[in-house]
Order: sequence, then C-alpha cells, then structure tokens
Amino acid sequence: MGLLTGLRDSITRVTDRLFSASDPKRIGIYGPPNAGKTTLANRIARDWTGDAVGPESHVPHETRRARRKENVEIERNGSTVTIDIVDTPGVTTKVDYKEFLEHDIDEEDAVRRSREATEGVAEAMHWLREDVDGVIYVLDSTEDPFTQVNTMLIGIIESQDLPVLIFANKTDLDDSNVKRIGDAFPQHETVPLSALEGDNMDEVYDKIAEYFG
Repeated sequence: MGLLTGLRDSITRVTDRLFSASDPKRIGIYGPPNAGKTTLANRIARDWTGDAVGPESHVPHETRRARRKENVEIERNGSTVTIDIVDTPGVTTKVDYKEFLEHDIDEEDAVRRSREATEGVAEAMHWLREDVDGVIYVLDSTEDPFTQVNTMLIGIIESQDLPVLIFANKTDLDDSNVKRIGDAFPQHETVPLSALEGDNMDEVYDKIAEYFG
C-alpha cells in the first residue's frame, strides 16, 4: 500500500509540473510606494482586458494587499503572451501612520492603514520569494533610485534568478531623469514610460513579451 501511495504521489507531482508549465506566468509588479505600480497594472489590464486591477491614489500605501489579474493576453508581433499580473503593496523599511495624517485622514484610520500597509509589505515579500515567475520593477523617475529598499529588492530578485524589467515611470513630469535609474542598476534594462499618460506603452509590451513570453 505504501508503494502504491508513493507511486501515485510521484505521478501527481509530475502531472502538476506538466500542467503548470503551460499556465500563465505570474509577473509581480514591485517597487516603492507611489512609484505608479497600480497605475501601470491598471494600464496593462485595461489595454488588454478592459478591466482595472485596483484603485489608484496619490495617498501612499493605497495598495495594502496584493491584487491579481489573471489571464492577461498581450499580442505582439503575431503571437500572444499570457500573464497573470500581481500588483503588490509598495515595499518600504518603515510605515509611519503620520504619513496618512498629511492627507487629511483621521488618526484612527491612519493607524489602521499603517498596520495594513506593514502587513502588505510582508505579503509582497512572500510573493517575491515563493509565487512569482518574473518581476516588473517600477521606479518614479523623478526620485533618487539609489535607496536601501531598491538595492535590497533588486538583490533579492537577482538571488531568486527571476527575469526583471525596470520601468522608469512618470516621464511626463518635468524633473524626470531616466538616465539616473539606468545608472543605478546598469545590469538591467530600463524602459521609460508614463503609465498615467500611456506614453511608450508599445515598447513596454514588446519588452514584457520578450522577457516573460
């Protein structure tokens, strides 16, 4: 009986691997808070499915739980790439409830949001270590990219041997500096875009198909 059970388990594991190989790749959208991750996730989802992934806001940590949009089919050069988008909470070393007070949020709600945001950071890290097949790393091109969090996350992504694309977002703003991002992480390709305005999305989709297809 033990032999039959072991054989059945082995067949199940092999079958699972065969079927999972054809499943859409899970692509995590990572980066610091307010880099435009959800704006990009919504842009991709709306362009190819007509639906949004989640609400966008200028308030930091609006995304406090990972959201997943499945079976996003992106057509490029006569072929189709199917991915699952995982929009993750912004990763930071510290979430201070006072950040929310600056946006006219009452203290009780601010404390709740900060607690949820902290839990969201832990969830994002779990997805990164266990459940994604590739990473889109979104950075605000008006901000200095050379931070402890960005360096740490890029290092973890590299240690997981995951394909990664760095997107320099918010190129529609006057103080955008894409070169600064490219110089900070020269080992990875940097693609400029404005997720809000939809600028350079053709190249974005070409690169997604190239890296994750």
